[in-house]
Amino acid sequence: MTDHLVLFMPSGKRGRFEKGTAVLDAARKLGVYVESVCGGRATCGRCQIEVQEGHFAKHKISSSKESISGVGPNEARYLEKRSLPAGRRLSCAATIEGDLVVDVPQDAVVNAQVVRKDADDRLIERRPAVRLCYVEVEEPDMHKPLGDLDRVKTALRKDWGYGRLEADYHLLPQAQKTLREGQWAVTAAVHEDEEAETAHIIALWPGLKNEAYGIACDIGSTTIAMHLVSLLSGRVAASAGTSNPQIRFGEDLMSRVSYVMMNPEGRDAMTKAVRLEISKLVQQVVDEAGCTREDVLDAVFVANPIMHHLFLGIDPTELGGAPFALAVSGAVKLRADDLRLKLNPGARTYLLPCIAGHVGADAAAVTLSEGPHRQDEMMLIVDVGTNAEIVLGNRSRVVAASSPTGPAFEGAEISAGQRAAPGAIERVRIDRETLEPRYRVIGSDRWSNEPGFMEAVGPTGVTGICGSGIIEVIAEMYLSGIISEDGVIDGALAAKSHRIVGDGRTFSYVLAETEPRLTITQNDVRAIQLAKSALYAGTKLLMEKQGVVAVDSIRFAGAFGSFIDPTYAMVLGLIPDCELEKVSAVGNAAGTGARMALLNRDHRREIEETVRRIEKIETALEPKFQEHFVYAMALPNKVDPFPKLAAQVQLPPRKVLGGDGSDAARPRRRSREEREARRQRG
Repeated sequence: MTDHLVLFMPSGKRGRFEKGTAVLDAARKLGVYVESVCGGRATCGRCQIEVQEGHFAKHKISSSKESISGVGPNEARYLEKRSLPAGRRLSCAATIEGDLVVDVPQDAVVNAQVVRKDADDRLIERRPAVRLCYVEVEEPDMHKPLGDLDRVKTALRKDWGYGRLEADYHLLPQAQKTLREGQWAVTAAVHEDEEAETAHIIALWPGLKNEAYGIACDIGSTTIAMHLVSLLSGRVAASAGTSNPQIRFGEDLMSRVSYVMMNPEGRDAMTKAVRLEISKLVQQVVDEAGCTREDVLDAVFVANPIMHHLFLGIDPTELGGAPFALAVSGAVKLRADDLRLKLNPGARTYLLPCIAGHVGADAAAVTLSEGPHRQDEMMLIVDVGTNAEIVLGNRSRVVAASSPTGPAFEGAEISAGQRAAPGAIERVRIDRETLEPRYRVIGSDRWSNEPGFMEAVGPTGVTGICGSGIIEVIAEMYLSGIISEDGVIDGALAAKSHRIVGDGRTFSYVLAETEPRLTITQNDVRAIQLAKSALYAGTKLLMEKQGVVAVDSIRFAGAFGSFIDPTYAMVLGLIPDCELEKVSAVGNAAGTGARMALLNRDHRREIEETVRRIEKIETALEPKFQEHFVYAMALPNKVDPFPKLAAQVQLPPRKVLGGDGSDAARPRRRSREEREARRQRG
């Protein structure tokens, strides 16, 4: 063979190429992402690579700097004006002269993946819908009476391989001035969608424009999270979050639908409120990144169905009752100006498709991020909120549903409950013998029984208990024997501990002797039982649809899911039995899915096709939902065994108490889960 073997790292892609082939061309033919704005003219400096020297036995290739061409005139011209890090070359100017191992550097200058705030560090292969293209345009000629903008299109077709091209209307008055300012060299932003035959020029700058941004935004019912992302490098340049201002119209989704029903101006007011807050976040992230709103060329949004509709200005009242009809379920593609977002005048907007009436674009984004449809294992994804969204599946089949968990997990309906904020109890442990609690609050890393705790929490005090703390205290009360498997607080323990106090006909557990005193009441326990039962019943229905009795892995999505301890979630019976090491929190996976759709238009097609194949299960119409719900009221569950949990956690002996907390039956010697775990181990 006369062709030379070229290996690109870290991707590991390899191929043979003729001597004299530009390294950038080789990368493109192999599908290796190397950024280039200037179209190979050695002016943008983004296509940097490094040659690796030595013999690579694993790949059976020897590489040296003699295997790449020397610095040519284009690269030399670049080096006269700017510099390159030691050992770097421009892949558009360097050619292949022998077998070669090339490293595409993932650093802050070219291909960085900078982690900011709650953005994860996933490296996303980039193929954005908006691309910057530098072209040098022929000057006007009386013998060639072609318009200036038409000659830009001609140059883009010739240098960048575009077919049909159109220019946005707002560019028509600007094109001639821009061309002359750039001395007939301009950078065009081109928006391309595989489903459309025509690409669109959406922005134009004189000379070389070397950066452009997009926005990935998750509109939650409680909070809004936004990332400003470089479309060229994929790095997260800035992140910001804020409370959803629609909370003042209603704490949960259904209350907001009710507000629209009862107030004719309600929809318009909520639409304006959320768009204004998003506009403020845009200004915040561009200020932090040191750019302007006009540098933002693309935006991807995800949201649950009601937030999705309100953001688009659609009346959500049809989602307030059966059959929960969506006005639009597929992906939505708009100009940013249609939503009055005040980005670049040509900026585009993409909203991921909704899965069903109560399983939205946010669940689609989580599915894209975690990829159950790409693997053989049976993965369960749970986004815990006032309306839990559940996805279960693998590459063969994916099913989805929603479950009305209510706001208990977010602190509502709990006597001492509050949202996660400084001063809120977030972690709880109860001594199995003394029943004495210790806890941690948001804003301090000290436990309540450690020296200096009161001083550490002095600025806020102990103000209440948030969702993660609620889950832990109920689970700890069960593990300590304070509550029975049916969720009844054992009044007989009042003789053992002053923490158990009478509360009318029931009993409460005193968690903190603060002012006012924080207690966990019988009604609090019931509220959590109802919420977790709804979630588990929905999961159980999906498992039956899939024909499985166990899942291989579980992912907690969402901000709340990030703080849930998997062990306590399983003790509570919030999720089915699973190996604990296979249960993990994935943070704002919806935001990650939005970034994936922003940076690679192939992911847009992927999730559109996946959503079309997902089977939607309406829990309200399933006859077995109520049966599963009743069984799930017990801790962890009345009928389903939890042998994997029992193998790692000492579950208490079973006891059933009367509604007033009195003994109703003698305790069994060993729980069903422990017997099953012993059988499996043995």
